[in-house]
Amino acid sequence: MASISDRMRDALNGQIGAEIHSSHLYLAMSAYFQSLDLAGSAHWMRVQAAEENVHVQKLFDFVVERGGRVILDAIARPPAEWESPQACFEAALEHERMISGRINNLINLARQDGDHASESFLRWFVDEQVEEEASVDRIIKMFRIGGGQPVALLMLDRELAARVLSPAAVAAVTASAAPQQGA
Repeated sequence: MASISDRMRDALNGQIGAEIHSSHLYLAMSAYFQSLDLAGSAHWMRVQAAEENVHVQKLFDFVVERGGRVILDAIARPPAEWESPQACFEAALEHERMISGRINNLINLARQDGDHASESFLRWFVDEQVEEEASVDRIIKMFRIGGGQPVALLMLDRELAARVLSPAAVAAVTASAAPQQGA
């Protein structure tokens, strides 16, 4: 398999930065929810931050496997406040949609370059983004159904506390962190 092109390497390095920023954003959202004593929502965001770190590791390992070098850029400071808990989740959905657009652009670049390995690798991220957007959208719909009622917010917060890092995400990081044996 040919090594990764400079153009794809640079684009993937950019995505690594975007995923690190995503993790920071979700930690900031977690801190926001902690300040409101919404521990379940804070927990949900911490798990989301951990998933973003899984994405970072997958991208990092792929660039290295393809003979590229990972170069990390500075990460912008995320916001610390939102208008409301619902507005915070709406910001999360907007962010996930932006990340989906970035992944789509990476797929398009891979196709332009005839880079089948990168295109195949990135399909996992396409599927992941569909799941991430749907998950946050579901939560926003629950906010709307609750109509701003405090009891509805507390019930939703309790439900969000049950989220765990998916076994697939844990396995992906564990597998990528294992030393590779010679063929």
